[in-house]
Amino acid sequence: MTKHFDWQAQLAATAYASFPEAKDRPVIGITSNYGELTAKLAEGYYKSVWRAGGIPVIIPPISDTQVIINTLQHIDGLLLSGGADYDPHYAGEEPSPKLGEINAERDLPELLITQLAYNRQIPILGICRGIQTLAMALGGHVAQDLSEVKDGWKEEKGIQHSQQEERPVATHNVTVEKDSVLFSLYKTATLRVNSFHHQSVDDPGERFRITARAEDNIVEAMESTEHKSIMGVQWHPECLADGLPIFQWLTDEARQYREACRTHSRILTLDTHCDTPMFFPQNVLFDHRDTRILVDLHKMDEGRQDATIMVAYLPQNPAAGDPASHAKAYSDSIFDKIENIVAGNSNYISIARTPADLWTNKREGRKSIMLGIENGRAIEGSLDNLRHFAQRGIVYMTLCHNGDNDICDSARGSQTHNGVSDFGRKVISEMNRLGIMVDLSHAAESSFYDALELSETPIVCSHSSCRALCDHPRNLTDDQMRALAQKGGVMQVTLYNGFLVKEGQATIEDALRHLEQAISIMGIDHVGLGTDFDGDGGICGLASSSELLQFTRQLLTRNYSEEDIQKIWGGNFLRVMQQVQDKKQ
Repeated sequence: MTKHFDWQAQLAATAYASFPEAKDRPVIGITSNYGELTAKLAEGYYKSVWRAGGIPVIIPPISDTQVIINTLQHIDGLLLSGGADYDPHYAGEEPSPKLGEINAERDLPELLITQLAYNRQIPILGICRGIQTLAMALGGHVAQDLSEVKDGWKEEKGIQHSQQEERPVATHNVTVEKDSVLFSLYKTATLRVNSFHHQSVDDPGERFRITARAEDNIVEAMESTEHKSIMGVQWHPECLADGLPIFQWLTDEARQYREACRTHSRILTLDTHCDTPMFFPQNVLFDHRDTRILVDLHKMDEGRQDATIMVAYLPQNPAAGDPASHAKAYSDSIFDKIENIVAGNSNYISIARTPADLWTNKREGRKSIMLGIENGRAIEGSLDNLRHFAQRGIVYMTLCHNGDNDICDSARGSQTHNGVSDFGRKVISEMNRLGIMVDLSHAAESSFYDALELSETPIVCSHSSCRALCDHPRNLTDDQMRALAQKGGVMQVTLYNGFLVKEGQATIEDALRHLEQAISIMGIDHVGLGTDFDGDGGICGLASSSELLQFTRQLLTRNYSEEDIQKIWGGNFLRVMQQVQDKKQ
């Protein structure tokens, strides 16, 4: 008797209660192989993603960047699948006689999608050809044949990397670094794997570190050195009985990525200090992904950043002939340039002057720029000039920079006034009247405490960190932080390397240490983030606006509530801004 399968009955039996479970599954895009005019994919890839709790979708090899960008907006993780060799012309090399069969249809689309996914912080897993894709796209090098490996292939070890065994057969061992993601997944320093390749990564580049090698020294795995969720393996885990943990890692990371994206869709993200306008005289292209700057429209979009406060920065002692020596005129020229950039991109960005403006822009799909001044030297000793800049829409003025001025003493100065000067008292009073926030980053402790007493509204430190963790005069002591919180003010942790660590290179972990130290002293209502991007701010894991989503991911993994994440991401700062603006006379 012929057996009939009642597929309609299965469909009818699908419970409504299962819908939320499906919605919680991350979407994993898998790059497809190509041959015989067909985009195709071995079942091991998509079934492994499915078993790991993901929703697999196949990405065909199309090199249209707009198509790729729109595809990336709908996935939570990317799996770069295996296949034929890379055309060495993409690495600027001529083909070696030992080069195998290439797949020209795939090369460009996969290099593009890898770079664009990297820019967007999307978790990536590269398998076999996929690990080579990561190296090719992100600054490493792929040898066209094992015998050409620069690091020294040990042929005498006798490992067959282009084997004839069935794919589920593990044929050789790899040694795993104990501080790697792989070790955390398998809890062993030795894995037995399969192998089907003769091109090989021989230099991972600065963005990756090697985490596993075969006995003949061939690179078998690598992972990000930049606190990104990116890993590549040379073998085929989708074919092995113990391969599922790698796919589970990808789906877990993709789930976290999606939750961070969803959080950003609901909250407003404000960076309270960036110095990008310093580069405007170089004719940077703010509507492009300009490599000369850390903040532009593309990077803000990639990092899902809503707003930034751009400052007109004035050095304390500009060199002769420096345009900044004419402080007011120079500041006006910076604001003119910002306004011109906004006017030329009005569908995508607006100048905001109030917290309400920021929320309006977010609802209407635009980024926001707020204006600030870094160094009260900009007003050239005139309260009329301060009123002029209030009319231009500045939301705060940092009273000084690295040197005493006519308003107050600097943390890097010589105590000219022993705090705030007589003129500085008038400036603070007028800032209160005009609804401009008083910013005490860069100020000496004496100036800080004077301003705290003089100001009738809470003060801010737009980009400062904790002196208890990094003993630098620019950082705030615990006593300063307590006093600031008692007066209702806020301190925005900054990403300047030297304010986070005394030696070595700071990372996102160091920024979070300073944030949590500030919370322990001041409470969750008095902290935030002021990156100092393009003013030498930027650290590993938070190197530009495109990486700011990583900050939220870290907050989520530390179990901060969405309410508290909003406070950190500008809510506290905007509360003070609103208080100050409400007092405007």
